[in-house]
Amino acid sequence: MDFRLPDEHRMIRDTVRDFCEEEIEPIAQEIESEHRYPEEIFDQLADLDIMGVPISEEYGGLGGDQLMYALVTEELGRVSGSIGLSYAAHVSLASKPIELFGTAEQKEEWLRPLAEGEYVGGWALTEPGSGSDASDMDTRAEKEGEEYVLNGTKQFITNASEAGSILVKAVTDPEAGYDGISTFIVDPREDDGFEVTTIWDKMGLNASPTCEIALDDVRVPEDRLLGEEGDGWDQTKKTLDGGRISIAALSVGLAQGAYEAARQYSTEREQFGQPICEFDAVRNTVVAMHRKTERARLLTHDAATTYDRGEEVTRKSALAKLDASEACREVAEDAVQVLGGYGYTEDFAPQRFYRDAKLMEIGEGTSEIQHLVIGREIGL
Repeated sequence: MDFRLPDEHRMIRDTVRDFCEEEIEPIAQEIESEHRYPEEIFDQLADLDIMGVPISEEYGGLGGDQLMYALVTEELGRVSGSIGLSYAAHVSLASKPIELFGTAEQKEEWLRPLAEGEYVGGWALTEPGSGSDASDMDTRAEKEGEEYVLNGTKQFITNASEAGSILVKAVTDPEAGYDGISTFIVDPREDDGFEVTTIWDKMGLNASPTCEIALDDVRVPEDRLLGEEGDGWDQTKKTLDGGRISIAALSVGLAQGAYEAARQYSTEREQFGQPICEFDAVRNTVVAMHRKTERARLLTHDAATTYDRGEEVTRKSALAKLDASEACREVAEDAVQVLGGYGYTEDFAPQRFYRDAKLMEIGEGTSEIQHLVIGREIGL
């Protein structure tokens, strides 16, 4: 794939790859076992100037494009799904919408610290009673003078316990359906009435905090409204076009890490007097893992470059997310199988990739929702 990448993209990718192998890979299992958010890693990523890869330099970002961001996310996922997930949520969901829809004042106050890595951000859409039907929300924002008062509960919010800002979706006009949803910038450190009520223990990705948050008469000034009242759902759809590309990239990274672990093991492990990669069953499995990973990468890069050209990307982003997430889970499962009993132990990475992979088929739209989106896009 290198021949397709501009020099700057290769340089950023290689810099991040070296950092991942030196700083993240040695602690990847440790932070999972401890369920510990590795704040020090994100401080180092800020020092590398990649916490705002696709954000303009004017507001503290690197000024890169979606393809560069996808490459960085992939490299993080190749060694740690948790770090990759928190990073992707920070960039795609917490930062990019402020750049796309915020005022100059909002960008200066809220986007700059995100892009410079002063803290991570979050994005609060899902609620306990709504999953795939994300528009069916109970969280309300009522205007009182020059403030909005937010009340409700949000579920499965990445980074909420660590975030310096969170973009919260709330209903401002209950009678308007999709057109009654708005977006607000909430400061979890300063806004009274904000509480993280649960940090979930999960099947995987436990170094990335997934939270339930409660909003109890949280008062935010009217200048924390992102865009106009009623813009929230259109903002959400545009945000998810980019967010699905990031999950596709994270999935490619997980698949790449699993494939590399299986390939290396298959060349070193001997049975019946020869490396197991020389047996047809194992060789064919590893080749299929490589094929699926490369296919997912091509779809992801195609979606990213389409996004960068400013073209309609909904179909391609959904297609990349669907294929990469399913390939990721399949490749991770095969990696466990290639390693056999060792693959089931925490001394080897495939078990971690396998547990992490499943969320890729759920987060930012399930596989079933991606089928629905793609079907609509092709006229079905």
